[in-house]
Amino acid sequence: QLQLVESGGGLVQPGGSLRLSCAPAGPGFTLGHLAVAWFRQAPGKGREPVSCISNINNYRRYGESVKGRFAISRVHANETVYLQMNSLKPEDTATYYCAAAVPSVPTMCLFTWDFHAWGQGIQVTVSS
Repeated sequence: QLQLVESGGGLVQPGGSLRLSCAPAGPGFTLGHLAVAWFRQAPGKGREPVSCISNINNYRRYGESVKGRFAISRVHANETVYLQMNSLKPEDTATYYCAAAVPSVPTMCLFTWDFHAWGQGIQVTVSS
């Protein structure tokens, strides 16, 4: 069963940048046929969709709070999806999760799809 692993989190000052990565946790798995999304959850709050990318044509979708600051991308050759986070704010502090779904439409990505594979999450803290 596919499991994912996130990397690249940490502590950053407001206005700074981080790049998160998401890849299969073990050998022999591929993300190539899957849509991949990032979600986040802050303490005491519900899970919030951050960004999503289709498995073909690189269709991208973003949550309202990160539009213009975050960018999602994928490199099929190394089975990795990235989340570049710029102009970070304290309210971006959360545990970030990547997740994968079999797309209903391969040229789109929707946060409401059934994301069946998840990572364990990685902490991002934005603080001075």
